[in-house]
Amino acid sequence: MNRLAVYCGSASPADPAYLELARHVGRTLAERGIGVVYGGGKAGLMGAVASAALEAGGEVIGVIPQALVDMEVANRDCTELHVVQTMHQRKQAFTDLSNGFVTLPGGVGTLDELWEAISWAQLGYHQKPVGLLNALGYYDGLVAFNRHMADVGFVREAHRGIMIVGETIEELLDRMDHFEPAKTIVQMRVEDL
Repeated sequence: MNRLAVYCGSASPADPAYLELARHVGRTLAERGIGVVYGGGKAGLMGAVASAALEAGGEVIGVIPQALVDMEVANRDCTELHVVQTMHQRKQAFTDLSNGFVTLPGGVGTLDELWEAISWAQLGYHQKPVGLLNALGYYDGLVAFNRHMADVGFVREAHRGIMIVGETIEELLDRMDHFEPAKTIVQMRVEDL
């Protein structure tokens, strides 16, 4: 993995542990020689990941819609800044420019990006690792719900392991290094669906 799309919030929660987590992730990726592909903003966890990666000498590629550039939230310090017109183009660029995905704490937009990466892996639109950093127990409920969806039968057995979970970035990256693509829906027989 030489580049990872990093999904995280553009907000700065009151608990400073979240921003420190984001900075630690940015530094760790840069120190491991892994470039960051992210939402291109300078606020919140997004900005903290990017700043820390850049300070550690890492590559940071921002992908941001024109509407957010117009609001002056773009991080112009990025190694590269790609301006797109739509969120769909932004997410496609994340997939095209990266070798995998890491999701940090965030809100609705972050979860949208995570679920799309998982859905695309199920369908076979990519065969890249999808990591969820469950630091500070932030995603405990989501991890349990994902397991529940599989237990009920809405997530196929072959796809249970698409979402790779770790409590530290180091643990998560190690797990992602051992990723093996799942059999995709388009590779399955109709009766297996």
